[in-house]
Amino acid sequence: MKVLVIGGAGFIGSHVVNALVDKGYETVVVDNLSSGKKDSLNPGAAFYSLNILDDGLGSIFEKERPDAVIHLAAQINVQKSIENSALDAEVNILGTLKILELCKKYGCKLIYSSSAAVYGNPVYLPVDERHPVKPLSNYGISKYTPEMYISLYSQQYDLDYTILRYANVYGAGQDAAGEGGVVSIFIKKMLNNESPVIFGNGEQTRDFIYVEDVAGANIAALERDCRGVFNISSNHELTINSLVEEINSLLNTKLAPIHKKFRTGDILHSCLNNQLAQKKLGWKPKFSFKEGLKKTIDSSRQ
Repeated sequence: MKVLVIGGAGFIGSHVVNALVDKGYETVVVDNLSSGKKDSLNPGAAFYSLNILDDGLGSIFEKERPDAVIHLAAQINVQKSIENSALDAEVNILGTLKILELCKKYGCKLIYSSSAAVYGNPVYLPVDERHPVKPLSNYGISKYTPEMYISLYSQQYDLDYTILRYANVYGAGQDAAGEGGVVSIFIKKMLNNESPVIFGNGEQTRDFIYVEDVAGANIAALERDCRGVFNISSNHELTINSLVEEINSLLNTKLAPIHKKFRTGDILHSCLNNQLAQKKLGWKPKFSFKEGLKKTIDSSRQ
């Protein structure tokens, strides 16, 4: 089977590509390297440097004829989505719609990476896939809109698909300069003996899922004939204050966080129920938070 990974040089994408190559899949990567790194690419994968909005994407589909597409390319910064909603929509909505059209044309299964941001502030915890969808940010809207298109294409054209809604993904290779990677940002600062910055009182919670577990979820979605939406999460919530404590413990430091004003668009509490993914996809996380955090710190020290 040939798999096209769009956004395959990025943080999550590079781990997905490694998992695919390790399992013997013929793997092709498309990435514009805006945030991804070419030296992160597995040498066992073919590579095209291209923006998903470019006309050349169709030529790659025509040449490679993939059986499945794993779509990870996105504008992921919540604050940037608020500042420049047009760019956010162009990449996340129009870019995905273009990929969807190509999947329809070439008969590819689509595995789409979505986000817990689609839910907004939860009505109950842990949030399952039946929870109301009410995004708080432009980013959340731009991740949910393609979900509706994908569902519609499945009904109209029998397009095969799986949608994966990720909790907060962390792990080796995450950009500590970005907005979304709170774990990597905190680790970088604390390794330099600097206090981490928390927006708000730190009692907001997140569900942290290790990146290798997310890669495993993409493999499970690829190998199972199971259309639908699935939460990919740890099933546990952790306060941001507790995250600082966990990093302090592993680093043997006692750095106190600096608290700043809570940011618009941020969710107060997030914890996703992953039982449906366990039941239907046969997937569950292999790494505890402490195990994943230690692996991430070890990688950051190299």
